[in-house]
Amino acid sequence: MASPAASLERRLGLGGMGLGLLAPADGAGNGPPMPGLMRLRCAVQHYEWGRRGAGSLVARLAAGDAGTGDDRPCAELWMGTHPSAPSSLAPDVSLRDWIARNPAALGRAVAARWGGDLPFLFKVLSVAKALSIQAHPDRGLAAALHALRPATYRDANHKPEMAVAVTEFHALCGFAATQELKEVLRAVPEVQELVGKEECRKLLSVKEQDGGIGVRSYLKSAFTKLMVASEGAVSEAIAKLKSRLNAESKVRTLTKKEQLVLSLEKQYPGDVGVLAAYFMNYVKLSPGEALYVGANEPHAYLSGECIECMATSDNVVRAGLTPKYRDVQTLCSMLTYDQTFPEVLQGVPVQPYVTRYTPSTDEFEVDRYLLPSGKSVTMSPVPGPSIFLIMEGEGEIQAGTMPDNTKTNEGDIFFVPAHTEVKLCTSGPRSMQVYRAGVNSRFLS
Repeated sequence: MASPAASLERRLGLGGMGLGLLAPADGAGNGPPMPGLMRLRCAVQHYEWGRRGAGSLVARLAAGDAGTGDDRPCAELWMGTHPSAPSSLAPDVSLRDWIARNPAALGRAVAARWGGDLPFLFKVLSVAKALSIQAHPDRGLAAALHALRPATYRDANHKPEMAVAVTEFHALCGFAATQELKEVLRAVPEVQELVGKEECRKLLSVKEQDGGIGVRSYLKSAFTKLMVASEGAVSEAIAKLKSRLNAESKVRTLTKKEQLVLSLEKQYPGDVGVLAAYFMNYVKLSPGEALYVGANEPHAYLSGECIECMATSDNVVRAGLTPKYRDVQTLCSMLTYDQTFPEVLQGVPVQPYVTRYTPSTDEFEVDRYLLPSGKSVTMSPVPGPSIFLIMEGEGEIQAGTMPDNTKTNEGDIFFVPAHTEVKLCTSGPRSMQVYRAGVNSRFLS
């Protein structure tokens, strides 16, 4: 009769190779040999803003678990160890627990820096309607919020994040430039009314070359006045705005921001976030472009599908476009009020068919593989862990010293321990689109 470990290895698709999955390894890596790769079972988050059925990339990728026949919105697919939705190797073996028993899988530097846990959380997002206007706290604020309200802020980590567009992807990110804000205050009476004459006067009097603390102070004051306005005043202002824009649309073409505002009003009637959109940069990403969002920067994803990677955290401070808990005062006080238009990352080719997106934070980077039919590519061993997602196409993957290739299809997800060479090759007439999340190569070098 097969041992429990051997049975588990077969369930994990490891071919009964005697890898001792559940045996602990010491910090020096002298425990059992590492498996080359392991299939992951990953959780779907059914947030209300997600796409439904076959229209959701998340649902299609998770078809074995969520199924495209599921009526619920399929918003996010989580790949990682965060306790809110941890990935598993089998129903009774979480990736988090396996890593704790086998810290050599992280590599020495990663295990030492991040306390024996995976430092990144990898996701796929399918966005049907706008996510909340939100920001993620820096480490200091995250620790304070977690201590104060652990039921809302469930961990003490910061949450820098990066979104790589899979389809055309729309977002609000950061505050608009001073000249654009002045135009808003002059041309949008509904915003003027809520912000107040004195705050409008201060911002309108700012000279473009002034910059610095003065502008940020005025912007913070004006934005806070808007966000803390009473529900009645906000509802009345939005009703006036909607009526005015609908009338004006009959005699002129509305701007993209005005069209966006009307779209947000349909999704979140009477929500202050509809008006807050006027203060923010409107960003459009084409497939393959990426957006990095650092700590304390306001943003809201609006529509489209993307790969997302972040530090392992679920800390979100919300203030608009959401039925969830709003922490308006915290959000308004924590923001940087920087007015630089966000940089759109194009990625850097690191070898044929592979583009790398490297943010400024140590916890993560993302590789995008676009592999034509009949081609193959090899990732050299790196001293940190990786997660691979097969997004499109089918082929084979070979890792480490595994004697045989493993067949891959859309939706397959693999955890790859540190110091493991990975070879991907296509099979059949279609190309493969694969994404890899790993620890930032600058940290590992």
